[in-house]
Amino acid sequence: MAQREIIILPDKHLRLVSKAIDKVTPEIRKLAEDMFETMYAAPGIGLAAIQVAQPLRLITMDLAKPDENGETERKPRVFINPEILAKSEEMSVYEEGCLSIPEYYEEIERPARVRVRFTDLEGQVHEEDAEGLYATCIQHEIDHLNGARPRDRCRLYPRGKTRRAPRAYTAADAGGAGGTAAEHPGFHAEDAEDGRRARRVSRA
Repeated sequence: MAQREIIILPDKHLRLVSKAIDKVTPEIRKLAEDMFETMYAAPGIGLAAIQVAQPLRLITMDLAKPDENGETERKPRVFINPEILAKSEEMSVYEEGCLSIPEYYEEIERPARVRVRFTDLEGQVHEEDAEGLYATCIQHEIDHLNGARPRDRCRLYPRGKTRRAPRAYTAADAGGAGGTAAEHPGFHAEDAEDGRRARRVSRA
């Protein structure tokens, strides 16, 4: 595995519509491995291939959360040619970060639940219902594959707010688990009654 450079706004590659992957080849497997290495190092919870300048419909994701001891067991997932089949009318709000737009986080409203179809690295096709952070992250990454950015989503939904990075998410915030905001990904709006939602963000 090798880390790749994450391209940053205003790189024009981020506006490209990524191409479908016809076959899972050794090159695709190597790209996925490199994307995980890059994503974990960033650190982030999701990465689209276009963010490492590869216009292919490939996403890596890991939504694992720290356990009570602050340890995280990685749960890497690969999505090839992902597509949204259905969206709920109910909406939810997460504060999202983007590895291609450093130091900015945006409050974005998206469908709370989606049904997604994708192919894995074994060539198997899956359909899943996604909700919560999973739904938010898969929609965020598919936006990247379609040449869109989080700021475009803010224009679509009037609740969107843009601001600079919050302070790091501390051990005190996590009830003893250390790390940065990026290592403790986004929480649903209803989970933030203590007013700390702004510091609990996802980066993808």
